[in-house]
Amino acid sequence: MACWLVLLSALFLLAGSSAHPRMRLATHSRPKLIVRSQTDTATTSPGNTTITDLDPASYVNVFIGTTNGGHVFPGATLPHGMVKVGLDTDSPGNQAGYDANITFNVTGFSQLHDSGTGGGTSLSNFRLWPLPECESFSSCNTSMSVRKTLREALPDGSPDDAGSPGYFATNLSTGVQVELTASRRTALHRYTFPPSSREPRIVVDITNDGLISNTEPAVNVNTTTGRVTGGARFASSFGPKRYSVYTCVDFKGDGYDFEAPTEYGVWLENAPVQNSTQLIQLYSGFLSEMGALLTFPPSSNSIHTTILARVGVSFISSDQACANAESEIPDFDFDETVATARETWNELLSRIQVDTQGVDNEITELFYSSLYRTHISPADYTGENPNWSSTEPYYDSFYCNWDTYRTLYPLMSLHDPEVFARIVRGMINIQQHEGWLPECRGATVQQYIQGGSNGDPILGEFFVKFYEHASALNVSADDLYTALLADAEEQSPNWNLQGRQTTVWKEYNFIPSDIYGSGGTATKQVSRTLEYSFGDFSISQVAKILNKTDDVVKYQARAGNFVNVWNDMVILPGNSSIKGMMQPRFADGQWNYTDPRHCSVNDPLKSTCYLDATNRDGFYESFPMVYSQYVPQDTAKLILLQGGNESFIHRLNLIFDQNYFDVTDEPSQQIPFMYHYANRPGLSIQRSRMVISESYNTTVSGLPGNDDSGAMASYAVFYLVGMYPLPATRQFLLASPYFPKVTFYNPVFNTTTTIIAKNFRGNPQSGIGGTVFVKSVTIDGQPWHSNCYLDWDVFVNGSTVELELTSDINTTCGEGSDALPPSLSTGGYSGSI
Repeated sequence: MACWLVLLSALFLLAGSSAHPRMRLATHSRPKLIVRSQTDTATTSPGNTTITDLDPASYVNVFIGTTNGGHVFPGATLPHGMVKVGLDTDSPGNQAGYDANITFNVTGFSQLHDSGTGGGTSLSNFRLWPLPECESFSSCNTSMSVRKTLREALPDGSPDDAGSPGYFATNLSTGVQVELTASRRTALHRYTFPPSSREPRIVVDITNDGLISNTEPAVNVNTTTGRVTGGARFASSFGPKRYSVYTCVDFKGDGYDFEAPTEYGVWLENAPVQNSTQLIQLYSGFLSEMGALLTFPPSSNSIHTTILARVGVSFISSDQACANAESEIPDFDFDETVATARETWNELLSRIQVDTQGVDNEITELFYSSLYRTHISPADYTGENPNWSSTEPYYDSFYCNWDTYRTLYPLMSLHDPEVFARIVRGMINIQQHEGWLPECRGATVQQYIQGGSNGDPILGEFFVKFYEHASALNVSADDLYTALLADAEEQSPNWNLQGRQTTVWKEYNFIPSDIYGSGGTATKQVSRTLEYSFGDFSISQVAKILNKTDDVVKYQARAGNFVNVWNDMVILPGNSSIKGMMQPRFADGQWNYTDPRHCSVNDPLKSTCYLDATNRDGFYESFPMVYSQYVPQDTAKLILLQGGNESFIHRLNLIFDQNYFDVTDEPSQQIPFMYHYANRPGLSIQRSRMVISESYNTTVSGLPGNDDSGAMASYAVFYLVGMYPLPATRQFLLASPYFPKVTFYNPVFNTTTTIIAKNFRGNPQSGIGGTVFVKSVTIDGQPWHSNCYLDWDVFVNGSTVELELTSDINTTCGEGSDALPPSLSTGGYSGSI
């Protein structure tokens, strides 16, 4: 290890200190963690109440899914904010920093996080840490492993943490109260020290990210102001690349003024050096820690000392981090920053309003908490792209499109199209500079692709829904289509990180098991075939709008390539009634074989299907029994392959009854709604409600698995409003909402669409039975031809949709030929959009 240490000294006078009584969290009350009732008697909201009248942010419980694998970020951020400031722990499940399990130590309060991701810990850069007591400056514990401590406990044993949109707080066992809030690129910390703290100090940790991966760190302390600047390079969470990020930290007394810290210095590992101002370390490996330490004068105006720390962040430079902080939070006004954040969240959340009469309070809390989490990622890094200069928006933390394209972006279409347009513009700009649309991207670098080129259905979703407004939203139709064609037609040099295995896809019309080549690993051949097929369907939808007739024919044909990995002869072991599976195939047309149970809970080998370069089974993160249901563009064809409606229903039932349905993973998401295509929507409604009842609640372990950047949150939102999206189409599958009325305001159309559930009689707690099945549908007073789907025009026009509910599960989609949801093979997507 080689080190270069430059020490510059300056002297400061020491000041006295004063004390304050211990404070409990009161300014912003802790959200109540409701234990899900196990009875059918619900606690309901009184009166005919629309939730915006009650402040929708007050129904957001930021702690849902913060332990037991949910990996949810509960800290302070704005909608799609770059800065996500929060508490970090030493939990092995600290992918988002936080863990609600009080037995884990707090290690700092860092500025950047992702939410709900798997993989390694993401970001967690630039941790601040309050030290209420040290015998002397040089004796302070600065190393993370030594300084860490527990949180105070509430009477029920849970940590004394509080949170709401734009605000987070905790009480540490050292007696320090910590409060956090944020603007887009700047965090504001408020540290209130206990009575015993006569020389309150704050550690600025430059090096300890979540992966302990820093290289090339640097830190500087301004002797006049106490400003700390610095940065380092770090490893990405889910990929091979590294990124640079920088910070700028300023301090101010809350309720009193001071000109400068009374002591300052830099530290290496657990050794602070007083009066030192700069430390630059050049070394290989990820062992050493370094940062700054500052001592502050106590307040003379109050019985307690409270220090504000403003932390700017930039992926460009420390100077830009300082500029971000100065422009976004110029006055260190903590309460105003909290209020602005809450106002911003309330405006966004109130675009979807629900009538809570007769609805369990927990359902309302689950709904708005889930809606909130759909706006944490991706993050608006505009102005922070170090890779090229552009006037276009730049969004990051696509972690990953494979998780989010199914439900998150269709939900954005319903109520936040302007931000959706900015995200699309940013994705197109990435394609223009890197050659292909982004897939799994984080901290400005490419990460590993999980599935196919899943940016294609995201762009398709936007254009199919908003093509008439694309120009007004500054989205170029030509650039969008060019970006799609790059994915579809141009061979990527590394399909692990971007693009497709295009040459092979076009030659064989599937991805063979035995074509290795160069440019990526030979894995996920079956699941990539299915997702490339859906990606090409999405492109055909855009081509149709642009009147590119030849391309419509071409990409619709490629959308049918899923049949090339369907093997009629494969039988589910132990059940000969289930015949036919998606299977791996060799280039010469001969079949390979993967056990249909592979990677499921029924797999006798207990295999896994996660990202692994040596995995040759053909599937990613799910199993043949599930992927054999994934043809959203042509479920009618899938039903024929599986032997007709009754066989299809039998297979769906077995998937649930034998635990092949995996609520924790995205490939299963559409399965509860697939009964619609066999004309049994009542079964879809029953299954989808059982998913909510059995797998979601409002506790800290209330998610079935990783939230996956809001994928599971958007999934829950759609189920709760009684719909399921078909990305890159103008249709939504229809069920019944959990509320007697739901309204959607779309700012691009300036319309409000209302869905009314007539005969609404609440939601059975078990998810089974009840007056929840759709008997008939009217739109603006006129009978609608299907009980199974709605067209996008309903939301364009601001229509009123009325659902007549019944307790009879044996409802159908209707009588006409267009009652069933559309499929390619039945002409559903052949006409004009």
